[in-house]
Amino acid sequence: MSSPRSVYHFNSAIVREPSHSVVDGLRVGEHASPTYEGVKLEHDAYIAAMRQAGVQVTILPALEAFPDSVFVEDPALVFTEGAILLRPGAASRAGEAAAIVPALRDTFETVLDLPGHGYVDGGDVLTTPNSVMIGLSARTDKAGAEALAVCIDKLGRKARLVATPEGVLHFKTDCSLLDDETVLSTARLARSGVFKDFRHIIIPDGEEQAANALRVNDVLMVPSDYPRTIEMLDKLDYRIVPMKTAEIGRIDAGLSCLSLRWYRDGE
Repeated sequence: MSSPRSVYHFNSAIVREPSHSVVDGLRVGEHASPTYEGVKLEHDAYIAAMRQAGVQVTILPALEAFPDSVFVEDPALVFTEGAILLRPGAASRAGEAAAIVPALRDTFETVLDLPGHGYVDGGDVLTTPNSVMIGLSARTDKAGAEALAVCIDKLGRKARLVATPEGVLHFKTDCSLLDDETVLSTARLARSGVFKDFRHIIIPDGEEQAANALRVNDVLMVPSDYPRTIEMLDKLDYRIVPMKTAEIGRIDAGLSCLSLRWYRDGE
């Protein structure tokens, strides 16, 4: 059975150090490359913020063969009940799931393999109190989403397939969970109706990249370059921790991508 605690209540996380090859990370369109030093600074600050929020962080070594491997959320999905190995939709990331297997098997009693031949990126998966939402996108196809739904069911949770707006890389590019009843969303995603059972907080026009915030226990990590979003959320009494994301943003990533988060019973 799923835990009764809030789905943003975490005491454990796995991250992976950025590789020097991160400068060659995937991106949609023409963007300047990040610097390794810039990504490392943002990653170090992220780990510090996680620990400050009460999370025990396990740091895996860098994988030079996989430029995007710092975005550890895409090749796996974790819950209190167990972990699921995913199959990222980009060919260059195909080996990342196998690389994280040892860490997951050392940590979780149950580690499920994604069946079938479809693809799923963890960036398309949003865990809410009522369901685990799986966004269909350019990186997550229907076959992969349906296979993931089977695994989620085995862990005692309920999956729900939803659509990601056209041209949006990942479902969570455009949304994040603020609390048990509230989502932060872009206007384009909110219009789709996928959050009809939630209260909506809509991102101000021009700050859509701020939608990938991250609630961890009592704090809400928000990209620091979006002042109107931060002011809006601050007025709603969320405890904001601004985080620099300019470098990882150059390779189409956000705050949720950088960790696998769960509540470990008995801690």
